[in-house]
Amino acid sequence: MHPEGTLYKTIENKNVFYNQDALKLAQKTERILEAVAICCDKSHNLIISLENNLKGIIPREEGAIGIKEGTTKDIALISRVSKPVCFVIKDGVGTDTLTLSRRRAQEICYENYIKKLKPGDIIPAVVTHFENYGSFVDIGCGIASLIPIDSISISRISHPSDRFQKGENIFVIVKSVEPDGKICLSHKELLGTWEENAKELNAGETVCGIVRSITDYGIFVELKPNLAGLAENKDGIEVGDVVSVFIKNLIPEKMKAKLAIVDSFSTQIKPEPLKYYITSGHLDRWLYSPPNCEKIIETVFEY
Repeated sequence: MHPEGTLYKTIENKNVFYNQDALKLAQKTERILEAVAICCDKSHNLIISLENNLKGIIPREEGAIGIKEGTTKDIALISRVSKPVCFVIKDGVGTDTLTLSRRRAQEICYENYIKKLKPGDIIPAVVTHFENYGSFVDIGCGIASLIPIDSISISRISHPSDRFQKGENIFVIVKSVEPDGKICLSHKELLGTWEENAKELNAGETVCGIVRSITDYGIFVELKPNLAGLAENKDGIEVGDVVSVFIKNLIPEKMKAKLAIVDSFSTQIKPEPLKYYITSGHLDRWLYSPPNCEKIIETVFEY
């Protein structure tokens, strides 16, 4: 199982619609397929463009888990227009119009994949939308889960869009599973420890950074998503500025990077792609702090 949009361009997915026997088998086995929604009609049924000049209809109540019960709003359907959607075939094989169910695809995904996830499992996800308190991501068949803003990276950000872009493919780690089955995610544990990030930097270098906060005692500059340093206050600097900084010293036992701002630029630069130090498998514990560090920063994944 994968985030929605993973299958629709694959040859295996497309070929199903050119073979009646394959369509019948897909219906019988409830195989999850994908295609693009081209319209949400006035009754909020989704119209799907299929291969081989076929058309699909996802009735409103089959559009997502919770639509029928009223726990999911219709915007979840409207927002799918022009995007790939997952579904299983319910009826219509042998005709030009197939009746489809996205809700059933989500139920299968939940039972066979999401329900089996445990804290510490690392999985792929796709960024869907932002709130001030975090980023929502698709963890499978359009089923959403939240990464709280303080779990996105060690370097604090003011908004999830400081780190992610909508539609971006990322990796996440399951932080907890609530009694109701809801999955809570984290992200920072995959971006490397203090030592792993510091190994890419050296005292005496001048590098690029982003100003994340300004305090009475200094300016915090992000050098990597999981590593920030402190520079002395300097006039004319604002949060969000891109700066060039001289690395005065790196102190592992205190997890400190001492910096000096050389210059600043109000124009934003395109962020580099996120570097993941781990993208699969499972973690029981993640220790950010270097050995012999006075402060311990860790995550323990318990279930």
